Amino acid sequence: MSAEPALTAATGLPDPDAVAPEPAEFRKAMAEFATGVTVVTALDGGEPVGFACQSFTSVSLEPPLILFCADKRGRSWPRIRAAGRFCVNVLGEEQRELCERFGSSRGAKFEGLEWEVSQWGTPALPDVLLGVHAVVHDVHEAGDHEIVIGRVLAVERHVVRDGAWRHPMVFFRSRFGINEPDAPMAPDPWGMGDRWGWG
Repeated sequence: MSAEPALTAATGLPDPDAVAPEPAEFRKAMAEFATGVTVVTALDGGEPVGFACQSFTSVSLEPPLILFCADKRGRSWPRIRAAGRFCVNVLGEEQRELCERFGSSRGAKFEGLEWEVSQWGTPALPDVLLGVHAVVHDVHEAGDHEIVIGRVLAVERHVVRDGAWRHPMVFFRSRFGINEPDAPMAPDPWGMGDRWGWG
């Protein structure tokens, strides 16, 4: 049985500085929230860099702003920040290999991959559902991560193929898809080099 949380004298409510879930517990709890999967890419000194990221969302319509969260310990994020502009590539459900490539800390992520430099100077990955091209607008410290606000330059949608709507890649309970209870779990921790799973 867990201990009763310490209460603050002023409010009688649990003291936020005294109670917090352990990292493993918090991560497991957050796995109950299904997310899409993206790959954030940029060109640093002419070399493509990128990492798999599930912490991505829109922020504002006017002006168009998006955000993603990046682990301070990741290798790719400092280079993306230095580049100043990036592309968020939203993956389709059939692109697990692409996710695994960029979620891994091993090997050259772009090696043997067909990709192109967009007109906005960002690496566009092949056949993704959506490409969001943006510049780094603001960065906020947030614990062991940084919250990156991007000002959107352009969007490219590829959600229809051969007249049929494509489905997004979904990450839920450490697995890909929500209807695959027997699907293999993603390695834990996934992509230590870039801390995939937490940006």
